[in-house]
This record gives sequence, structure tokens and C-alpha cells, in this order.
Amino acid sequence: MPETLKYTLSEERIPRRWYNIAADLPVPLPPPLHPGTGQPLGPDDLAPLFPMELIGQEVTQEREIDIPEPVRDIYRMWRPTPVYRARGLERALGTSARIFYKYEGVSPAGSHKPNTAVAQAYYNKAAGITKLSTETGAGQWGSSLAFAGALFGLEVKVYMVKVSYQQKPYRRALMETYGATCVASPSNETECGRAILAATPDSPGSLGMAISEAVEVAAKNADTKYALGSVLNHVLLHQTVIGIEAIEQMEEADAWPDVVIGCAGGGSNFAGLAFPFLGRKLRDGSNLRVIAAEPAACPTLTRGRYAYDFGDTSHLTPLVKMHTLGSTFMPPGFHAGGLRYHGMAPLVSHIKELGLIEAQAFRQVACFEAGVTFARAEGIVPAPESTHAIRCAIDEALRAKQAGTTPTILFGLSGHGHFDMQAYTDYFAGKLEDRDYDDAALQRALGDLPQVAA
Repeated sequence: MPETLKYTLSEERIPRRWYNIAADLPVPLPPPLHPGTGQPLGPDDLAPLFPMELIGQEVTQEREIDIPEPVRDIYRMWRPTPVYRARGLERALGTSARIFYKYEGVSPAGSHKPNTAVAQAYYNKAAGITKLSTETGAGQWGSSLAFAGALFGLEVKVYMVKVSYQQKPYRRALMETYGATCVASPSNETECGRAILAATPDSPGSLGMAISEAVEVAAKNADTKYALGSVLNHVLLHQTVIGIEAIEQMEEADAWPDVVIGCAGGGSNFAGLAFPFLGRKLRDGSNLRVIAAEPAACPTLTRGRYAYDFGDTSHLTPLVKMHTLGSTFMPPGFHAGGLRYHGMAPLVSHIKELGLIEAQAFRQVACFEAGVTFARAEGIVPAPESTHAIRCAIDEALRAKQAGTTPTILFGLSGHGHFDMQAYTDYFAGKLEDRDYDDAALQRALGDLPQVAA
């Protein structure tokens, strides 16, 4: 059984401020650029998509941002989330390492995503917005925004990557239960979707395509704003409640981590746990390794190029400097749908370039093997995305066993896998395969990166 740290899980422990790592970076983040002029974006350029409060959070250099009390009131439904010591996993591995995990699956939607969904819904409601459009990969973000929309009386439309729409029907049902509309992307509802289907009728979809559709809807309708579940600075900011809580929990347990690990697709879960720890390291020089664990089939940080690129397939978004596989890159349809994105959050990409974090890529079957090992030792069935962090943590613990060292490892368990059981069924039936990307297609996508003046 998992062992909860001796930490009072009371509402008074809920952070009162989000942490902004931009305030502590030794080199500032390169600015987003207007896709037409190539010049840095101003607030007015983003106004068709986001309310001004979120635009302000996107560019602020303040270290701490107050969390509105209505947002904290909703956070009380599941925050603070627990940190467990994985003694069962330690025994199963026979490792000398101490392994801890911060569990975000206790939220109503079953993942970390409501941390920002609730905040974004609040700011949009305060700005008089009545409708939100968004995309989702595995469905965790879509269901979280649907949940937040229900609480604030907002109409939510979700464009879900088609391969995940087909693989995860219960995620669709969850969104609909919360009152959202869920559409398989690419769809015939938007110009972007129709153009993609005309060129590739059997397209399995991608996050880049779904983003294009959701952005188009927001840009064309004055009563609708766009909400993104990862990548952008304000999204990562909202997720730092994870790491802020974890710092206090690990200090109370006298178990300061030597290694912090998070799975990384767009960057929100990883940043939420890692950024507060990295901020501490930047301010006091503490010794800490931070590892981003990503899928080998969509290796943005380990194989991508650090360059300006579009966040979507149809090139409707601003240009941001990030690790990218190219906006036209089509990742294979592996089960960790939340990690199937061609780009990485600019802040995560920037700190990778500064040498503040490491990145490792893992194959699908090995990740599910780790997920099953974890479930049998700790009792929690992890989401496919989370199995990448588990795989990385297990590998670190086994290396410690071989070396005879005793590191303290903390990883983020971003959500449960209760809506992903078909993937586990496929794994046990031997049908789950390692899906490799097309290297020639990757090189073509990288060759199509926009030309941006230095």
C-alpha cells in the first residue's frame, strides 16, 4: 500500500500564489512573434483568443501571482494533493533509492489539468465570455475544461484528436457528462479541418490539427475564447501549485529530492512539478537533477530542433521559440495521446537549452511494463502519459541499486488510467506495439520550419 507522508491535507495548505519561473531565469525567454510581421507580439495581438488577465500572466516577470479566492475555493475540492512514498515499488525493485510521487489523479477529472482549467474558466467568465473552444489529445484536458465550464456556466466545445476519440470513448462520455460538446478532429466543422480531410481523408489527427480547429472557432466568434491545456506560460504558471505543495511536503518529510521527474508532452505537468524546485535551485544553488520523460515516438526534446515554429498545423497561431519536430509532423497513434504534440512549451524548451534540465525518451511497451509494475506495487493504475515518468524513475532507482547509492527520487503521477484500460488490455494481449515515427517525414517537417530573422 502507498504510504502517505505525514502532512496535513487541509485547505490551509493550498498555495495562495502561483510561481513564475521567468522571474528567476538567467536569460530571458525569447518573445513570441506575429506570424505576419515577424515582430514581437503585443497584448492586442492575443486579445481575440484570450482575456486580458491571462495575456498579462503570459508576459509578466513577477515571481508570484495571487490565486483568486474563487479559484482556491474550487481547488479545495481536491487540493492539496498527496505525496506518497512508494515503499511497495522500492521493495519490488530491491532498490536502495527512496521513491516518492505526487499524485494528481485525485482531482474530479482524474488528472492535473483542472489546476489550469478552473483558472482559465474563471478569468474568461470574469471577462464576460460565454463560450470556450479547445483541443484535447488523450481527453484529460478536454474533460477538465468541461468540468470547469460546468462550474462557471460556460459552453465548451472540444476538438479531440481522432485517434484518441476512437480509442477513449469514456473520455468523450465524461466531457458530455460535464456538458461539453466533443468533436473528432480533423472535422468538417472548420475550414482547417475540411482542408486537412480533403488532403488526407483518413487522417488520424494530431494536437496541432485540433489546435487549428479550436483557434479558428475562437478567432471567428466574438463570444468565444480559446483555452489551451499546456505549452503557454500562463498554463504552466497555474500548474505550479503541484510543485509548491510538493516542496512543503518533502521538506516536512525531511526527504529533499535528488532527482525530480515528470512526463512531458506540451510541458504543463512537467513544469507544474519541476518549476518550483528549479526556482529554488536557481535562487540558492541547491544540487538537483530534473528529468523530462517523453515518448520515443514523439521525441520533441531529444530529437526536435530549438527554433521558432507554429503551435498548430494550419499556421494560425503565433510563432514561438521551442523544441519542435515541425508543425506538419504527424506522430504515430500510440496510447499516450497527451504526449503526441510536435512542440514543447517555450519555457520548458528554454530551460533545456540553458542546461537546467535533462530529457530522456522512452518506448511505449517499456512504459506500460513500468505502469503495471507500479500498479501491482502501489495499487494505482497510472495514465499512459504518467507511465513515462514511472519508467524513468524505475530506471533511476535500478541504476542506484547497481551503484549502491541512495538517492531520493520524486516523480509526478499526473493522472489515473481508469479511462485508458483498453491500452492495458492491448498490452496484456500482446497487441501493444512500439510505434516508430517516420524519420523521412520528420526531416521534411523540420525542413519546412519558418524562416525567422535572428
